[in-house]
Amino acid sequence: MKAVILAAGYGTRLLKDLENVNEQRLKCLIGTPKPLLPVGGFPLISYWIEALKADHDLKDIHIVTNDMYYSKFKEWAKNYPFVTVLSDGTSTNEKRLGAVSCLQLIIETFQIDDSIIVIGGDTLFYEDFHLQDVLKRYEVLHKDNKQANLVLSYICKDEDTKKYGILEADESYRVRAIKEKPKAMDTASRQACPCFYIFSKYTLPCVKEFLNEKKDAPIDEKDAPGHYLSWLVARKPVYFYSISGRFDIGNLESYLLCDEYFQEKMNKLNYLQ
Repeated sequence: MKAVILAAGYGTRLLKDLENVNEQRLKCLIGTPKPLLPVGGFPLISYWIEALKADHDLKDIHIVTNDMYYSKFKEWAKNYPFVTVLSDGTSTNEKRLGAVSCLQLIIETFQIDDSIIVIGGDTLFYEDFHLQDVLKRYEVLHKDNKQANLVLSYICKDEDTKKYGILEADESYRVRAIKEKPKAMDTASRQACPCFYIFSKYTLPCVKEFLNEKKDAPIDEKDAPGHYLSWLVARKPVYFYSISGRFDIGNLESYLLCDEYFQEKMNKLNYLQ
């Protein structure tokens, strides 16, 4: 199994917030990509690396970023020789490839022909999340059906459906549809779906197929991974695994909440293990 961390975003909302604060410790974060922001005393992405390297069946970790932040990730990655950093070749938010295109870039560059974990680089979960439990669930699904894929989900508030991809599933936890940022009245589901997926090797060719179909579509349709999942569930079996919640760092408020939470919780050494 391989792991891909998507870290090619430009963090435009957070940057605007940081430019408008007076506190020097926050001003100093300008120019820091979201996955490298200090959270509980450590770079956010380091939590994922520590968790992933604890799985001895996981062979490679690939990070895709952009030209603006490439050198910062390369400097950070000196502590992790098993991590590969790749630039998507873009230098502005307007020219970004989008998350799905970045995933395909990794698949093609490293000729991946294995199951992969795909993680949003600006996301962390609550401390009761255990990576090994999720991997065990995937192994069970995979033994039963080599085509099976697994995503995570948690219950969100009514007013928050419009912020996330919302999945609709049956009693077997198989996802039947995913709606990208729907109004609460447009779905009975409150199952938010963060950017954490385990894709079977047999699903990987679908990424290129999706991009070929969307080659003339607006960048937003290739940027939000939820659009790809919505397309995928009609073609491959996708199941979900429940978690209690997540932090999605989009602006300064969400970053401060995440940092405060982990300042309190990271004395628990079993986080993500």
